[in-house]
Amino acid sequence: MTIPAGRVCAALLAMLLSASAAHAVVVRGRVTNQLGAGVAGARVQLLLGRNVVATAVSGTDGEYEVRSSEAGRFLLLTGSPGFATTPSQSFYGGRLDVLEQNVALRVSERQDEVTVTATGLPTTLSQTNSSVSLIQPDALWPRYSITEEMRLMPGVQMVQSGQMGGQTSQFVRGGQSDGNRVTIDGIPAEDMGGRFDYGNLSSFALDKIEVHRGPDSVTVGSGATASAVRLATRQGTTIRPVLNYTGDAGNFHTWRNQGDLSGTARQLDYLLGFSRVDSSNALPGNRYHNATSAANIGLALGAKTSLRFTLRNTTAAVGVPNAHDFFGISDNSKQADQILISGISLDHQTTTAWHNLVRYGVTRKREQLFQYSPVGTPVTSFGYTTYYGNVMTIAGANGYSATGRAAMDYDLAYPTRSDQVSNRDQLYYQTDFRFSQHLAVLGAFRYEDERGIYKNSAYGTFNKANRGNYGYTLQMQGDFASRVFYSLGGEIEKNALFGLVGVPKFGIAWYPVAPGNGFAHGTKVRFNFSKGVQEPTLTEQFSSLYQLLINSGNTAAISTYHVTPMNALRSRSYEGGVEQSLLSQRGIIKLSYFHTQFDHQIEYVDAGTLINDFGIPSSIAYSIYGADLNSLAYRAQGLEAESEWKLTSHWFARGGYTFLDATVQRSLSGDAVAAGLATTNPNLPGIAIGATSPLVGQRPFRRPTHSGFFALQWTQNKWSAALKGALVGRSDDSTFLSYSDINGGNTLLLPNKNLDYAYQRIDANVAYQWKPSVNIFTQLDNLTSQQRTGPIGYPGLPFTFRAGIKLRLVRD
Repeated sequence: MTIPAGRVCAALLAMLLSASAAHAVVVRGRVTNQLGAGVAGARVQLLLGRNVVATAVSGTDGEYEVRSSEAGRFLLLTGSPGFATTPSQSFYGGRLDVLEQNVALRVSERQDEVTVTATGLPTTLSQTNSSVSLIQPDALWPRYSITEEMRLMPGVQMVQSGQMGGQTSQFVRGGQSDGNRVTIDGIPAEDMGGRFDYGNLSSFALDKIEVHRGPDSVTVGSGATASAVRLATRQGTTIRPVLNYTGDAGNFHTWRNQGDLSGTARQLDYLLGFSRVDSSNALPGNRYHNATSAANIGLALGAKTSLRFTLRNTTAAVGVPNAHDFFGISDNSKQADQILISGISLDHQTTTAWHNLVRYGVTRKREQLFQYSPVGTPVTSFGYTTYYGNVMTIAGANGYSATGRAAMDYDLAYPTRSDQVSNRDQLYYQTDFRFSQHLAVLGAFRYEDERGIYKNSAYGTFNKANRGNYGYTLQMQGDFASRVFYSLGGEIEKNALFGLVGVPKFGIAWYPVAPGNGFAHGTKVRFNFSKGVQEPTLTEQFSSLYQLLINSGNTAAISTYHVTPMNALRSRSYEGGVEQSLLSQRGIIKLSYFHTQFDHQIEYVDAGTLINDFGIPSSIAYSIYGADLNSLAYRAQGLEAESEWKLTSHWFARGGYTFLDATVQRSLSGDAVAAGLATTNPNLPGIAIGATSPLVGQRPFRRPTHSGFFALQWTQNKWSAALKGALVGRSDDSTFLSYSDINGGNTLLLPNKNLDYAYQRIDANVAYQWKPSVNIFTQLDNLTSQQRTGPIGYPGLPFTFRAGIKLRLVRD
């Protein structure tokens, strides 16, 4: 039988092509717009180093495929008419690897970022139904910390008690400062129970920051009753090693030196760095330093599997002058913190549709508070010495004032020391399966082994807690015709302290008008409902009425007065909003309404309330002074408005406003008022004061009704500049000086309403790119030198300035 020559040639050619493909890197995927619809005719370029090694054009559904006969670290560059050219993250491919890389294009004028905080899966902001704000790395590097950038988003309040390094808390949409789940590289970073001090967090080596406003215990686990904050360490992306160095100095003996080395080498990507910041601050005894080390090392074990190690270690110390405006002198105290957050994760793309992730993370947090000696004027009465500050006039923003000497230190065996340890080991497993381009399902399991210690040398206190917590998550998300996007899920939490709790989450977003070029192309309507659950902090557990009765030996009182252990703190939220793009997406306006109920919140209850509300005998109540209880409930509703505009090719502006209506519905202090036992200042008769907790009908402390922000940025040639501001109205608070005047009375308490001052915090920076590798910059903070930017009694830093240099050295 004779075989035609043509068939022989065709067979040989097929064999050659097959052999070539067998030794080629194959990259395939789908090019979509920001709503997930396929983009046909998009040009996809595969880059190896600086060279284009393959080019393809996407098909009718956006699918593409490119090949390379060389192995190495690749980059995709994708563009299409009407869309911005989009680079991918770099990735490694071997000669036998088949990789999937999907590309989401955006309209040229609109930056549409990918977030994972709200859903657990990479999702463009356009497709989310939640309120998510992002902070880009370019905004962080001139700053020492992230606090000031966090102020520039709706619904978020940052409250710093003091100056650089002072304790800094975050309040989101009226929620508690402990109600924010903060993760670094996916690892929970807060203390047991949710406390997270932003004063110790350096901006060094941080990548994009994501803040999901609203409860989100389904996605991130227990703790997110108010928000979820995702921080990540930057990864190395460049082909050649890059050494970055930033050094600057300014007033108040402030200086910073930091550097990092990053890059890629075949399967490896790496970033290693160190930062040190020092400042004397503006108050005596308030010196601060922060030393932070960071590492992010990834290894591609193949086309489908990668291994990643991350580490962030911080050693910080700050003098604690106390509420300087109450005493007129600084306390002789210091707080020191050692924080290690590290983890290793294995990521495996089992098939093109099935993905798995397992991560083991550790959090090690130690805090020491030293009181070296008492400060102030000693006054001895009945054999007991109390130390008082100077004669001061305390004036609130509400027009009330008080003059006197406040108790500062007490008759203890100095030096004193208190220690708090909060350790956590977490094992997290996630599996997700994409049934189609319109439906994905995620399942997750997390186990957290928490160990905490609190001890105080002055009172001989030693408390220890162990909690083993389990969480199970199931969530689905998808879309209909790339116009309606939904997510539905739930989590079951089995907590060692409060038992079994389930929380749901549902959201939907609809585009009646799809994004595109035109005056008003891009209208999004969204709604979501979610619940959050949170465990108490270590100090709340140890100072609970249940625990104090055990410690004091009054166990019989637990059953007699029906005292229970600390329960879960809970939240429930409804949110709706509309987003409108304008002028071919050169601008966007966002409006949101939220309504959140916070139940079983914790408040401190004094001995008098324990006697009158619980009937606990005075001999027991006064032996424990007071206790924490799950007796506080309030609701917070409000409106958020936000807008972003690309004014010209050189100017970009954004701003926002938040109206917050928060009202306390239940508090034991309210019972005291009804019983005629309200705390009052004898110089202000008839005015009930919440000394340690807000009164029923009033606002929770430190949540202003009105707040806003703006940012104006300009770039041209080698110059760039920015002017940013946070505008915050008055808020309710307390001086917390009950039984603290020279006579042991309440004359230094002031009415709560509008006690904290409004302020306008305005910052600016200017940078000049002198050479490709040299950037000269200056940072000017608090231009109007307002020092009432924190809670009453704690003066903030006045005007500060810094100037420095940023170097970027690349090996040829």
